[in-house]
Amino acid sequence: MIKKIERRIKIKAHIRRKVFGTIQRPRLTVFRSNLQIYAQVIDDVHGKTLASASSLCIKDKMTKCEQAAKVGEMVAKKAQEAGINTVVFDRNGYLYHGRVKQLADAARNAGLKF
Repeated sequence: MIKKIERRIKIKAHIRRKVFGTIQRPRLTVFRSNLQIYAQVIDDVHGKTLASASSLCIKDKMTKCEQAAKVGEMVAKKAQEAGINTVVFDRNGYLYHGRVKQLADAARNAGLKF
């Protein structure tokens, strides 16, 4: 039986074969831990992070889904300040549900297109 983390890594490898970020359309990737959520906008051609945000800087008391939505807004704002309007979304092997979906929807509402 494949453990949960091994299963996610297998799915992640399958996704990364198809999803690639360029300078015109970088990759928005999500990492989710038990307590925090992180998002980065990455240019895979040059291997550079163009914008990032995490729930570590949020001091308000809120649920994890609300934190994910806030991080989505923050990363979209930082990406637009860097001149990025369109991205390709990399869910990083996680199901498109819950916190990952909240982050993506908030980033879309804040102006990112993907």
